[in-house]
Amino acid sequence: MSIEFFIALYIVAVGLAVAGVGTYLYQMIFKQEAMLRFDGASYLGSLGHLLMSFLCGPMIMLHLGWRNEGQSSLSMSGVLLSAFIAFGWSFITGLLALSVFLSILGA
Repeated sequence: MSIEFFIALYIVAVGLAVAGVGTYLYQMIFKQEAMLRFDGASYLGSLGHLLMSFLCGPMIMLHLGWRNEGQSSLSMSGVLLSAFIAFGWSFITGLLALSVFLSILGA
Protein backbone atom coordinates (compact mmCIF):
# COMPACT_ATOMS: atom_id res chain seq x y z
CA MET A 1 0.00 0.00 0.00
CA SER A 2 2.77 2.46 0.82
CA ILE A 3 4.61 1.85 -2.46
CA GLU A 4 1.56 3.03 -4.42
CA PHE A 5 1.43 6.18 -2.31
CA PHE A 6 5.08 6.94 -3.00
CA ILE A 7 4.59 6.32 -6.72
CA ALA A 8 1.69 8.79 -6.68
CA LEU A 9 3.83 11.35 -4.82
CA TYR A 10 6.60 10.86 -7.38
CA ILE A 11 4.16 11.43 -10.25
CA VAL A 12 2.88 14.62 -8.59
CA ALA A 13 6.46 15.84 -8.06
CA VAL A 14 7.33 15.19 -11.71
CA GLY A 15 4.20 17.01 -12.84
CA LEU A 16 4.92 19.98 -10.62
CA ALA A 17 8.53 20.12 -11.85
CA VAL A 18 7.41 20.00 -15.49
CA ALA A 19 4.84 22.73 -14.83
CA GLY A 20 7.41 24.92 -13.06
CA VAL A 21 10.04 24.55 -15.75
CA GLY A 22 7.46 25.17 -18.46
CA THR A 23 6.06 28.24 -16.72
CA TYR A 24 9.40 29.92 -16.17
CA LEU A 25 10.64 28.97 -19.65
CA TYR A 26 7.49 30.48 -21.18
CA GLN A 27 7.95 33.68 -19.16
CA MET A 28 11.62 33.90 -20.09
CA ILE A 29 11.04 33.40 -23.82
CA PHE A 30 7.86 35.43 -24.36
CA LYS A 31 8.49 38.11 -21.68
CA GLN A 32 4.93 37.93 -20.34
CA GLU A 33 3.27 36.33 -17.35
CA ALA A 34 1.88 32.86 -17.90
CA MET A 35 -1.89 32.83 -17.45
CA LEU A 36 -4.68 30.35 -17.95
CA ARG A 37 -6.01 31.44 -21.33
CA PHE A 38 -6.92 30.24 -24.77
CA ASP A 39 -7.00 33.46 -26.76
CA GLY A 40 -4.57 34.20 -29.55
CA ALA A 41 -4.03 36.21 -32.70
CA SER A 42 -4.51 33.11 -34.85
CA TYR A 43 -5.73 29.55 -34.53
CA LEU A 44 -2.17 28.34 -33.99
CA GLY A 45 -1.63 30.97 -31.29
CA SER A 46 -4.81 29.83 -29.54
CA LEU A 47 -3.62 26.22 -29.59
CA GLY A 48 -0.24 27.31 -28.21
CA HIS A 49 -1.87 29.17 -25.31
CA LEU A 50 -4.14 26.20 -24.63
CA LEU A 51 -1.17 23.81 -24.56
CA MET A 52 0.77 26.18 -22.30
CA SER A 53 -2.23 26.48 -19.98
CA PHE A 54 -2.54 22.70 -19.76
CA LEU A 55 1.13 21.99 -19.10
CA CYS A 56 1.85 24.98 -16.88
CA GLY A 57 -1.53 25.03 -15.13
CA PRO A 58 -0.42 23.59 -11.79
CA MET A 59 2.22 26.28 -11.27
CA ILE A 60 -0.19 29.00 -12.42
CA MET A 61 -2.80 27.73 -9.95
CA LEU A 62 -0.27 27.81 -7.10
CA HIS A 63 0.61 31.40 -7.99
CA LEU A 64 -3.07 32.35 -8.09
CA GLY A 65 -3.56 30.97 -4.58
CA TRP A 66 -0.74 33.09 -3.17
CA ARG A 67 -2.18 36.40 -4.38
CA ASN A 68 -3.30 38.93 -1.81
CA GLU A 69 -6.95 39.87 -1.52
CA GLY A 70 -6.41 43.57 -0.90
CA GLN A 71 -5.62 43.69 2.82
CA SER A 72 -2.10 42.35 2.45
CA SER A 73 -3.19 39.01 3.84
CA LEU A 74 -3.74 35.65 2.24
CA SER A 75 -7.02 33.81 2.24
CA MET A 76 -6.39 30.38 3.75
CA SER A 77 -9.31 28.84 1.87
CA GLY A 78 -7.97 30.24 -1.42
CA VAL A 79 -4.51 28.88 -0.72
CA LEU A 80 -5.81 25.42 0.19
CA LEU A 81 -8.21 25.24 -2.75
CA SER A 82 -5.58 26.30 -5.27
CA ALA A 83 -3.06 23.84 -3.79
CA PHE A 84 -5.59 21.00 -3.94
CA ILE A 85 -6.41 21.78 -7.58
CA ALA A 86 -2.75 22.30 -8.51
CA PHE A 87 -1.53 19.03 -6.99
CA GLY A 88 -4.36 17.08 -8.61
CA TRP A 89 -3.60 18.74 -11.93
CA SER A 90 0.11 18.06 -11.54
CA PHE A 91 -0.68 14.35 -11.16
CA ILE A 92 -2.19 14.43 -14.67
CA THR A 93 0.72 16.48 -16.01
CA GLY A 94 3.18 14.08 -14.36
CA LEU A 95 1.44 11.07 -15.90
CA LEU A 96 1.67 12.71 -19.30
CA ALA A 97 5.34 13.63 -18.87
CA LEU A 98 6.33 10.21 -17.55
CA SER A 99 4.44 8.39 -20.31
CA VAL A 100 6.19 10.49 -22.97
CA PHE A 101 9.56 9.90 -21.27
CA LEU A 102 9.02 6.15 -20.98
CA SER A 103 7.76 5.84 -24.56
CA ILE A 104 10.88 7.62 -25.82
CA LEU A 105 13.06 5.52 -23.56
CA GLY A 106 11.36 2.36 -24.79
CA ALA A 107 10.85 0.77 -21.40
